[in-house]
Amino acid sequence: MNILVVGANGKVGKHLVKLIQESDGHQAKAMIRDQQQASFFEELGAKTVVVDLEDDISEIAKAADGVDAIVFTAGSGGHTGADKTILIDLDGAVKTMEAAKQAGVKRFVLISSFDTRREKWIGGSFKPYVAAKYYADMWLKSTDLEYTLIHPGILTDEPGTGNVHAAAETERAEIPREDVARVILAVLEDDATIHKEFQVISGDTAVSEAVASIESMGNR
Repeated sequence: MNILVVGANGKVGKHLVKLIQESDGHQAKAMIRDQQQASFFEELGAKTVVVDLEDDISEIAKAADGVDAIVFTAGSGGHTGADKTILIDLDGAVKTMEAAKQAGVKRFVLISSFDTRREKWIGGSFKPYVAAKYYADMWLKSTDLEYTLIHPGILTDEPGTGNVHAAAETERAEIPREDVARVILAVLEDDATIHKEFQVISGDTAVSEAVASIESMGNR
């Protein structure tokens, strides 16, 4: 499977590209914003393509040419304003979905915020971020893409354990970014996760078993 990782230079993205390259039968294409970021991925044997999420949909579609799946794990980061949040976390995500359609790519995995339901929104500077994620989630679910929507808990840079807890709804808790990447790859390898949406945090269940349990969840 050829997999386009959008937001590859982010912390989750880097873990994911590494895992893809270490796996059997998969090849990563890292979508990056700056050619100077390419060396990390080239050393792993991954392909790279330089595209900014503020570019036209057609440019993102060109990046998706020849891939079997797209993972959107990009984010504007915690140090930008609401304008960049809207342009990357919402508009960038939606443009990538539209680019997937143009490129004929059906499989799409979106990494969202832990809980984007309106009744869970909080005020302050975090609100534009959750609103952007909410509308990106809704847009994805309105498409005919073969999507999986992942809501990770509080992201940490601790080494992954390979054990998580995945459920339609659970209490917010931490999860290493490395384990989120493991979950993403496991989801891509399991078509039973298509049209599933779930939250994931650290836990006591091996990633493969946790992802298998997602199959029993109702489609959303």
